[in-house]
Amino acid sequence: MDFRDVTAVLPSLNPDGTLEQVVDSLLEAGFREIVLINDGSDVSHLSPFLNADRHPEVTLLTHEVNRGKGAAMKTAFAWLLEHRPECAGVVTVDGDGQHLAEDVKNCAQRMIDEGDKVVLGCRNFDDPHVPWKSRTGNRITRMVFKIFCGFPISDTQTGLRAIPYSCLPVMCRTVGDRYEYETEMFFSLKREHVGIVEEKIATVYEPGNPSSHFKPFRDAMSIYRRIIAFSCGQLLAFILSSGASFLIDYGLFALLDFLVGNQVSRLARLALATFPARLVSSLFNYTVNRKAVFHSVGPVKKTMARYYALCVVQTGASFGLVFLFSTLLKATPALEPAIKLGVDVALFLVSYQIQQRWVFR
Repeated sequence: MDFRDVTAVLPSLNPDGTLEQVVDSLLEAGFREIVLINDGSDVSHLSPFLNADRHPEVTLLTHEVNRGKGAAMKTAFAWLLEHRPECAGVVTVDGDGQHLAEDVKNCAQRMIDEGDKVVLGCRNFDDPHVPWKSRTGNRITRMVFKIFCGFPISDTQTGLRAIPYSCLPVMCRTVGDRYEYETEMFFSLKREHVGIVEEKIATVYEPGNPSSHFKPFRDAMSIYRRIIAFSCGQLLAFILSSGASFLIDYGLFALLDFLVGNQVSRLARLALATFPARLVSSLFNYTVNRKAVFHSVGPVKKTMARYYALCVVQTGASFGLVFLFSTLLKATPALEPAIKLGVDVALFLVSYQIQQRWVFR
């Protein structure tokens, strides 16, 4: 099995002659099947579709009205699931000439070699020929993805994606009909624990990018809204998990701190209250975060080792900061739980980022 068992999928709206060149280049590269989607183009732009459809390797699917790039891809995926069960997967290609046939072939072959991972064809945005608007937009989106979602993806808006056949049912269920669909793909893949790898591709831009139908403000806002919705959902689950763990930790700390009282030194009292409470709450928190928050499928030994490495550092920081502030403020045992509350809230925000990006990555 090789890249020739992968179907090229080309969604297009009101194309120019470039679309025919893209189809011809893919056929010359060796692709044996291309699914072309006319996403509601007007009458004056039908000839590129009709010319491409003359090739026996091309299947033309048509939307009577424009429904969006995401809807076009889902139409192709659904058609392949129904008519091509022997297909190894798909590679999505933009019809504006920005994806070279050799790069498309490399991404398709990389997917075959990887077996069960999605391959992203990623451009180099440090190239001086990349328009300033595109370079800046990618950097912002890449940063937002990394901070809010924990995705270290170098090209978040690439249209060149090789997807295994087994993932097509998930892709058909993914929400979104326009450019935001490509963002939602990442969230669906993460929920299904599908790996993502990157393949470097050439960076090709037309002056002004006249073939693009991307609406900078409308489509960018839709993409960022999806990112925020995903990250807020995960953060809310993390907050609920941490809240329950906090109640266990805080309750045990307050109880032990009260029971020990002034019978021992302040340092000994805080140690006897902090560490047993954190041990019990951490076991609860690890289990919930692994299964319900980050849906990790990583080895338990590995994730637990990372989790407790973080837990040791966080516990030490909590103990040290509470001791520091209670000493500076000359706090009584009754005030120490309040100091701990403020310290642990700050550490909570740091812990979320570390767990998302490292512990349960």
